[in-house]
Amino acid sequence: MNLYKTIIVIFCCWICSNSVVQSQTYNNKEHTKNLPKFEKRRVHFGFLIGINSNNFIVNRKNPPLENNDSLLAINPSSSTGFNLGIISDLHLSDFFNLRFTPNLAFTSRTLNYTYQTFDGPKVFQKDIESTLINLPLNLKYKSVRLNNFSAYFVGGAAYTIDLASNVKADNLSTNLSDIIVKLRRDDIVAEIGFGTEFYLQYFKFGIELKMSYGLRNIL
Repeated sequence: MNLYKTIIVIFCCWICSNSVVQSQTYNNKEHTKNLPKFEKRRVHFGFLIGINSNNFIVNRKNPPLENNDSLLAINPSSSTGFNLGIISDLHLSDFFNLRFTPNLAFTSRTLNYTYQTFDGPKVFQKDIESTLINLPLNLKYKSVRLNNFSAYFVGGAAYTIDLASNVKADNLSTNLSDIIVKLRRDDIVAEIGFGTEFYLQYFKFGIELKMSYGLRNIL
């Protein structure tokens, strides 16, 4: 799914959630609200645990007609990792909040190299592990609260630092197992997503789906 389709899907899901909340606000009776003054706090904090899926987008130029390169194709594939971080939320108005959610992400990606050999094409797989420090700053637009439930839309940008970056590494080996994929240490990321929040007796619990798209060439 490309970037534009993902944005459309996220926006449509948020619209549906918001519509449900607003319609039920008028149709349902009011129940006892948990944490009734929670959203009036100027600043509040929390923590996050997340699952991530990262991938590369590889754009390779068309080779010349007389191409002696044994590399035929590079195909990326994603894998699952996890995030740990904190949430700091600044109350701006009844419908807008500013969120800073620094987190540490453990993730890996795979590049599949297809080489032409005397025995035909062969695929070599290279796994790339990364430990990312993510520094996202997002604007949150939330719906009207229905009893102990609300929906929200979030968008913004993040600065990421790859602690496992080996951009300065040198390797002159011709052995495929010694391939080094040099990644830039930092990146700037655009983010968009939506989520739902549940107000429990002692704390607020949220579920969020967010898409991040790197803006710089890190390969």
